[in-house]
Amino acid sequence: MTKKKPAKTSKKTQSAQKPKTAKKTGNRRSASKQKKARRALWLRGVKWLFVLGLWGGIFLALLFAWYAQDLPDIAKNAGFERETSITILAADGSEIARYGEIRGNSVTTADLPPHLIYAVLATEDRRFYQHHGIDPVGLARAMAVNLRSGRLVQGGSTITQQLAKNLFLSHERTFKRKIQEAMLALWLEHELTKDEILSAYLNRVYLGSGTYGVDAASRLYFKKNVQDIDIRESATLAGLLKAPSRYSPLRNPGLSKERTDVVLSAMVDAGYLTREQAESYEVLPPSPLRKPSTGSAIRYYTDWIVDGLDEMIGTPNEDLIVTTTLNPALQSVTEDSLSRTIRENGEEKKFTQGAALVMRPDGAVLAMSGGLDYTLSQFNRATQARRPPGSAFKPIVYLAALENGWNPAYRIEDAPITEGSYRPKNFGQKYYGDVTLAEALAYSMNTAAVRLMKEIGVSPVISLARRLGITADLAPDLSLALGSSGVSLLEMSGAYAVLANGGGAVTPYGITKIASLDGELYYQRPERQAFRRVIERRPVRDITDMLEGVVEEGTGRGANFGKRAAGKTGTSQDNRDAWFIGFTDELVAGVWLGNDDNSPMESVTGGSYPARIWREIMSKGDGLYESDQRNLFSSGSFESLLGRLIPIERDKNALPESRRYNN
Repeated sequence: MTKKKPAKTSKKTQSAQKPKTAKKTGNRRSASKQKKARRALWLRGVKWLFVLGLWGGIFLALLFAWYAQDLPDIAKNAGFERETSITILAADGSEIARYGEIRGNSVTTADLPPHLIYAVLATEDRRFYQHHGIDPVGLARAMAVNLRSGRLVQGGSTITQQLAKNLFLSHERTFKRKIQEAMLALWLEHELTKDEILSAYLNRVYLGSGTYGVDAASRLYFKKNVQDIDIRESATLAGLLKAPSRYSPLRNPGLSKERTDVVLSAMVDAGYLTREQAESYEVLPPSPLRKPSTGSAIRYYTDWIVDGLDEMIGTPNEDLIVTTTLNPALQSVTEDSLSRTIRENGEEKKFTQGAALVMRPDGAVLAMSGGLDYTLSQFNRATQARRPPGSAFKPIVYLAALENGWNPAYRIEDAPITEGSYRPKNFGQKYYGDVTLAEALAYSMNTAAVRLMKEIGVSPVISLARRLGITADLAPDLSLALGSSGVSLLEMSGAYAVLANGGGAVTPYGITKIASLDGELYYQRPERQAFRRVIERRPVRDITDMLEGVVEEGTGRGANFGKRAAGKTGTSQDNRDAWFIGFTDELVAGVWLGNDDNSPMESVTGGSYPARIWREIMSKGDGLYESDQRNLFSSGSFESLLGRLIPIERDKNALPESRRYNN
């Protein structure tokens, strides 16, 4: 059998196969080089990451060591269950109120209803049980939310950080304090369990109206031990953590309800409630609130004082003694006059509420009553309500004219006026024709005031109101001349105080000193402030002279008590608000009467009951308060400009020609 010879490969074929083998070998060598290069690059990256991490760790260690050297004594200050108190003193040193006296029981998380813990975690720190005191995830989420909204909506502090701040640190906002807060938070997480941290936080946190801790707040707001509150009440307490005064169910029930609903929605988002459960609690009526134990109107004043502490020194972490400007004798007269007038005349004349305050010409508030009965309503109508002052705003219009070259003897027409759809009318629809500015103000002629504002412009009036200390939104139209915009009694009285002191800036205040029990001083107001002139002497003298005419012969005759005084009546549309604000050489006082539901009163004007209350306060208080007004300011020139230059004779039926003023 003949064997076949293998076929010969041609030289051409052999030459074609050699490059393919060489190409494969080259590819393998190239891939190996690339792999080695990538490995070397990865090793270099790891090396540099290690170096950067090492140096970063050294930097953080040095940073922590630097800030750790002046950390507070943790062992000394770690009294987790301690509750603070605030003692309020009158100007004479007598105690007028104490906050923190509603002492709640110390509680642990095991004592609390789960829904309260869920409400707090949902709003304050959802990752509380996952982080170690500092939560980068929560911080990043808060930053993202704030960037999307364009404003500060969420904070990044954990519950542990908040506890560290309340226990050990001041409330200054510095980088150093944030670093120390983080360090203390890590220490707390190392020393305590999560439940211990949460318990300490809930026992110390401030929840408004002088209460510290959830049990104290529950007793005040719901008349219950904290163990017995329901889900909606838990949401209300958790809502207070953001802003205790703003969301207080006692002072702002509407805002409190809105905030409670926000917390319920947060509990849904966090998975603690279903949407159906949350909606069922949203439609429930608010829980009945406990009435405070004291009915004294002095609590309106002390609440105002306590609410101002947070801006001055932050939430206190030790017992404080706060000295105020309150004069107990003037306070008693103010309370009595206001409450008696409402009780004796309110039912017949259909007014149920009122407010009154007394201050010095430098803004020191000496007395305040924010309503008829503190036990029934803690809403402070002297500081929190913004009501239209009516004609009590007119002096600002006239003062703006005086600043722009007018004088009290200049004449203006008192006659019907129409500006678009706006048609102001005089009280009783009586018009007097050609009158002087002094006559128009004394008899509170509406059309003359509107016509004057049209002459000088709205902007100068608003600008002047700001210099006088009024911060409320003001309508930029002619209705402002008749006091159409809501303003607080405190701000309006402060504006009149500028006139009383001769033109110096006024910011109403009540706190003169804040100290700890061992005497450590947190705040001390100088006995005398520098006189900063905001209105020139001449226009102040002229408007003061005109306002004396109001009391002597005009709509404010009911306020006349035989001593030089200047002031102005105010009555809003449909008799819904009645005001009188005025001053003597030594005191400024403001009075408001009306109804919380804005319903009209029965023939009550600023010249009736408000003027009489003002007269009673000033006449009885005349001998209760004396001061050397020259010592109110450390520099500049306080000067009372009371004292008519020329009396303006009045006739109820016809106004005579005005006499010239001596310039």
